[in-house]
Amino acid sequence: MKSVDKDQPDMKLFDAKFLSEMHERAVESERKRVHYDLRTTPDDQSQRMLNILEVGTEMPIHRHEDTTETVICIEGRLIEICYEETAEGFREIAREELCPREGRYGVQVPQGVWHTLKVLEPSVVFAAKDGAWKPR
Repeated sequence: MKSVDKDQPDMKLFDAKFLSEMHERAVESERKRVHYDLRTTPDDQSQRMLNILEVGTEMPIHRHEDTTETVICIEGRLIEICYEETAEGFREIAREELCPREGRYGVQVPQGVWHTLKVLEPSVVFAAKDGAWKPR
């Protein structure tokens, strides 16, 4: 979308065409998912992104030790699953099915909680976390 003021940056529109193109990229991806980074400057130390997820993507169980994670489902259907770590491995402690068509939009995963997701339909989520990304 073009700005009316030539000195202002253009807005980025996230419409059906954009999401369809991102889904096409995710389908072609070996991991069956892609992300779109929403940060606009190198100084931005947050983590804000759109995750485009296809059925069959594998998201390892993981946690964020320094931040909560906010997950908002924009399109599709998925299950966010939380775990506790035990001597025998991971034990499921909570799950929420997200589907905006049914009024279940998002969750906030507490800091340090092990979690993953299962994609039931091609989905788009907005995910946000504090601080810069740290490789595992």
